[in-house]
Amino acid sequence: MNDSPAARLQQLFEGHRLTPTQRRIAHSMVRRAADVPFLSSVELAEVAGVSQPSVTRFAVALGFDGYPALRRHLREVAPAEAESGQETYNEYQQAVQAEIENLRHLSELLTDPEPVERAGRLLAASRPLPVLGLRAASSQARGFAYFAAKVHPDVRLLDEGGTMLADRIDAARRAGASALLCFALPRHPKEVVETLAHARSVGLRVVTVADSAFAPVAAHSDLLIPAAVGTGLVFDTACAPMLLGRVLLEAMCDDLPDAQARLEEFDARAAARGLFAE
Repeated sequence: MNDSPAARLQQLFEGHRLTPTQRRIAHSMVRRAADVPFLSSVELAEVAGVSQPSVTRFAVALGFDGYPALRRHLREVAPAEAESGQETYNEYQQAVQAEIENLRHLSELLTDPEPVERAGRLLAASRPLPVLGLRAASSQARGFAYFAAKVHPDVRLLDEGGTMLADRIDAARRAGASALLCFALPRHPKEVVETLAHARSVGLRVVTVADSAFAPVAAHSDLLIPAAVGTGLVFDTACAPMLLGRVLLEAMCDDLPDAQARLEEFDARAAARGLFAE
């Protein structure tokens, strides 16, 4: 186990849902791990480039009465320097290691393939197939939709919010859609929760990829498969949700009898057009 000052701080932050400003403070603390137990709230605010009240709110978010209590805790548990020869990681490596751990958890979850296989059947059978992802989750939805369109006859990407979002859900339902795939990542927009509630109200089955089984979208999902995000950097990292999206694509392809033919047709057209560089 890595027992460096930075690693101890990282463990303190794990499991807490922090705002971007609070993550900036956490990131600065990890970078100055050896000095942090001796910094005042004003000094830490200057290091992180935030206001002093933000540092106080950060300490409260971690479960302390205020920054003095957090600093006392850090002084009490200030770790000794790592023993000679012991492997240590800087804060960037720690973020990578945390993502590797998230992927391990996803692998363990997939020991039982039934939920993914059931999701694949639902997605393959929906014509059209709406794919929803707003804000932080928009890139996950767009990536899934890009590849899914190569094997599914009608994929409809919903990556922009607004008053027309419900209209597009209704249109997909009228066209024959039976299911919707949602990527839901922190921070969870209220609009996503409301859209899923609407989708179910018009008869769509909702399959959701979320960062946790307890995410706000859980109550409006027929099938939720969790894939954790990394929280060690200022902004979340989402390797596990992206990989889970590809796994769902694989499961969907297994239930699309003409998937391979569609892929071969695309490859032939791409070659004829000289679409890709050799």
